[in-house]
Amino acid sequence: MDPLSLIRGILDTTEDAARALVGRERIRLAVTGLSRAGKTVFLTSLIANLLAAGRGARTLPALSDAAGGRIRRVFIVPAGTETIPRFDPEGHLGALAADPPRWPERTEDFSTLQIAIDVERRTSLGGILPERRVTLDLIDYPGEWLLDLPMLRQDYAAWSEETLARLKRGVRAEPAAEFLAFLDGLPDDAAAEDALAKRGYTLYRDMLRTCRDVHGLRLLQPGRFLNPGPRGEAPLLWFFPLPATARGGLAQLCARRFDAYLADQRAYFLDPYFSRFHRQVVLVDVLGALHAGEEAFHDTGDALSAVASIVSGANWLERLLGAAPTRVAFAATKADHVPTRARDALAALVEHITLGARGRTEQSGADVSFHALAAIRCTEDAVARLEGHSVAAVRGVLLQDGVGATIYPGEVPMKPPEPAFWDAGLFTMPEFRPPRLDPAGLSGVPHLGLDGLLAWLVGDAL
Repeated sequence: MDPLSLIRGILDTTEDAARALVGRERIRLAVTGLSRAGKTVFLTSLIANLLAAGRGARTLPALSDAAGGRIRRVFIVPAGTETIPRFDPEGHLGALAADPPRWPERTEDFSTLQIAIDVERRTSLGGILPERRVTLDLIDYPGEWLLDLPMLRQDYAAWSEETLARLKRGVRAEPAAEFLAFLDGLPDDAAAEDALAKRGYTLYRDMLRTCRDVHGLRLLQPGRFLNPGPRGEAPLLWFFPLPATARGGLAQLCARRFDAYLADQRAYFLDPYFSRFHRQVVLVDVLGALHAGEEAFHDTGDALSAVASIVSGANWLERLLGAAPTRVAFAATKADHVPTRARDALAALVEHITLGARGRTEQSGADVSFHALAAIRCTEDAVARLEGHSVAAVRGVLLQDGVGATIYPGEVPMKPPEPAFWDAGLFTMPEFRPPRLDPAGLSGVPHLGLDGLLAWLVGDAL
């Protein structure tokens, strides 16, 4: 921990203690996940259902029960002088309430929001003392950026060696062929020319996009190559991995830009918003990984294990100062895409796919739990016919053509599948439209398991 972070940690911890003494606790809740894991939808549902619960609606029964029925009011904290954009639950609910309803757009930048929860005190003086107020600090960000965090512990040479070795294996090899051929044609003493650097960057970036969009892979670095955010594709990004034999000006330029990129990501992303939080939920698109195939499934687990280093790296001093979470929930999203009987298997599967991440998280001293949830429920259970037999299925409106359909997605294994599973293609992944919602969110949002997750994650603080 550098001296500046240490001072900031001491000040934040002192402020948290002072707030707790006067009944104004603050919980920094990190909602993390790789790209397309559903962070924006999760936050939209969390906010809408908390606000409805504060008006007396029983939208989050497990959380209400954990709080002993003492939640009295929930509201969005008014904006202050923040320089970061505000998360826009109204806009996202508006998209869900459109005709036809649509999912929120991909996250392109940071946004934050604070939710205040007023809770009646448990003590006999509860009628005299003011209500406790617990404030949840929330943040949304592009999931691709999460994979930059493990890079902070590497230098350019180590990152290049690891990345190039990965590009030559498995399904990455085909989309990486043009980029690798470009590297083969470079002399070891290639000069530091911007045109050359930008050509290599473009080939490498396009390869990453194909790996994500076509093959469903997630361990793709750097994250801003896939989602540069509002600052666009600045020259800072014009670098790419080079073999150890490269010694010329181009190699030196790429190494300088690599270091500058990580320094920028640390200053812009990690230190201000991601270095200290109290609770964490890690959203995992297990079903999407299962559908994408064996390599994508294992690649998702590898990516999550790598990202877990942001938790396991905390030393005793960082834990004392609140730099590591005390509770971490791993949650498989889109649980409504499979019938009820498959959801226990989905929760078990997320435990297996996050095994490496779980081990690192537990080393940090955090409590860990596993969940299957749908932040917004799109389906109902149904029965389908398969080869003359009745099977558990789900029914919803398909995203592509807006037609209602009953879908048997296949069986969800409780542990990483055997090779025969991948060979037979035994799982399909339907895409459903969201239900049309009230744009004001007055009655909350239909969900599966969100209340149980929140009860475990923050119920003890209410």
